[in-house]
Amino acid sequence: MTKTATLPRQPKIQLTQQAAQHSANLLSAMLEALSDGILMISPGGELLHANCCAVQLCRQLISTQGDLPILPPAIWRICESLIESRSLFPNQIFVIEDEIRGIGSTLIRIRVQWIDIDAVDHPCLLVTLEDRNQSAKTAALAEAQRYQLTQRETEVWLLRRAKYNYEEIADQLFISINTVKKHLKSIYAKRNQALDCEAC
Repeated sequence: MTKTATLPRQPKIQLTQQAAQHSANLLSAMLEALSDGILMISPGGELLHANCCAVQLCRQLISTQGDLPILPPAIWRICESLIESRSLFPNQIFVIEDEIRGIGSTLIRIRVQWIDIDAVDHPCLLVTLEDRNQSAKTAALAEAQRYQLTQRETEVWLLRRAKYNYEEIADQLFISINTVKKHLKSIYAKRNQALDCEAC
């Protein structure tokens, strides 16, 4: 009579725990790789998670260094609005967006919504922070490559996409306003040509 070996159950549990740990590590790495700031906040205002980008952007709203000790009041006010809307309209899904000016000319877009996570007993608030200036710069660099702009045209386009006027661009780059206009005319011509080619 042949004996049938039974496999212990423990390795299966360990694999499941390893898979769960791997998923958690993967999620954490993905959150850190995002160019937007991500905050996870409990309904009571406890900061559950903040990726590096979120910490940097929050520092633009409060004067603190090192770890993020508190949630910036401007962000928490938006979170409170979402919490209040849920109590008033429990069957509707709300996403609240706002823009806040940080230190200097930094403009931060804030988006708050509810999220359910298995690891947490109650729904929490997911806050996305976007540096609008950085987003405009990234878009301008992508467009410069797409439209095959020269180095100087790229410099002009970066400032134009950042809402600088002709005089401000000229001051920043130490060129005349007429030169700015000349570069922008060339940029718009290249852009239109690229768009026409893509439409074909």
